[in-house]
Amino acid sequence: MTQSPALPLPPPKERRRLREAASLTRAQLASRVGVTGETVRGWETGRVTPRGRKGEKYAKLLNSLGDESEVTPPQDGAADDDTPEPASPATVSRRIARARRKAAASDRKRPPASKDRGRGPATVPDHGHTPAADHSRPPAPHHSRTAVPHGHRVILTERRRTTPPHRPDDAITALTPDQAFDALYAFCAPALVRQTYLLTGRRELARESVERAFQIAWQRWPEVARDRDPAGWVRAMAYECALSPWHRLRLRHRHPEPPPADAFDRALMDTLLKLPPSYRRTLVLYDGVGLGLPETAAETEASTRAAVNRLAHAREALAERLPELADPETLHWRLVELASTERLRAAKPPVVRKGGERRARFWTRAAIAFTVALIGTTALTVRTAPTHYEPPVPAGETVQGVPPPVAPGPLSESEQKLRAKLRKEEQKGPDRLLPQLR
Repeated sequence: MTQSPALPLPPPKERRRLREAASLTRAQLASRVGVTGETVRGWETGRVTPRGRKGEKYAKLLNSLGDESEVTPPQDGAADDDTPEPASPATVSRRIARARRKAAASDRKRPPASKDRGRGPATVPDHGHTPAADHSRPPAPHHSRTAVPHGHRVILTERRRTTPPHRPDDAITALTPDQAFDALYAFCAPALVRQTYLLTGRRELARESVERAFQIAWQRWPEVARDRDPAGWVRAMAYECALSPWHRLRLRHRHPEPPPADAFDRALMDTLLKLPPSYRRTLVLYDGVGLGLPETAAETEASTRAAVNRLAHAREALAERLPELADPETLHWRLVELASTERLRAAKPPVVRKGGERRARFWTRAAIAFTVALIGTTALTVRTAPTHYEPPVPAGETVQGVPPPVAPGPLSESEQKLRAKLRKEEQKGPDRLLPQLR
């Protein structure tokens, strides 16, 4: 039977603040405790409570992080005491409170710390990389917290923000809607085009889907601007547009586009396109973009268990045909390389905004014209409709037994006798009956 750790644990949000204040990623913290990054994510979100020996080790590590981050101002007349204070629960609580104030102050002064894989920049090997080129490139900023592997370049996921974000009120007053939309488009569009290319295997369709998603976002900009994750909102809309089943009815999409030049990339793309759309989307979000399971499940509108099953089946299908991709980390980098082989370009933000406005005006005028035509047709029908009941004219029927008309000819002997008899009789007929007077 497991027991809770002896040391008190800070709240879930404070656990994450302590880790970020120490400039540690989830993977680094997980390696120290001896668990996985997903377990640390669950501890920091509050979905899972640390228990057992791992929980005790996690609590001690957070306690040490709080000791390292706290800064106690010296007081006048106070003498230095080299004797360490015993780690009692009250002392730990005071340390956690001081660490919370320290972390809140540092969050306002420094850029956000890098997160686990998929949240920071995704990189691919730079085949044109040479040792001499490293000396010619400018050195990376000293405040950068995201480690990029040697000889790689950033390509797939969204770029990390290097400046602290404004508060929502400040962002609204600091940027106009056009500027805010252009900034969001420049931040997300290049990565989204590559992600939708992995979903569809079509270059033009990927670009159209991303543009259509941003056009819808521009039409609903007040809603998108106040969303907690505008990039996630646009990404979900772009995926929906890319995976729409109506594309199969378009003539230009009935024929496949030229596949990638590399044989391994062709096999990977063929395997991806053979997966069901929901499995393909889950695989790209988790192994390509790097979202966690809860975020992937929420974006695909499925439960976490369903997202896990889809991801497992997709990985099995890929490993069955391409055994080299059985390792999730290798699969991640292969997806990144596949997306980076095609030179996909997104349109400029003003072009997308103006295209969305023209599209909105066109459909608004079409709706108004259709409404006017419907009202005119209804008025004409009311004007010309009959005001009383008119019984329908029955259809004609064929009469049977009527002899066909015959042209007159010579009389027969019987007809001649009948004619002579009629001539001999009285022509006036019988006497007329008259009323009698009484």
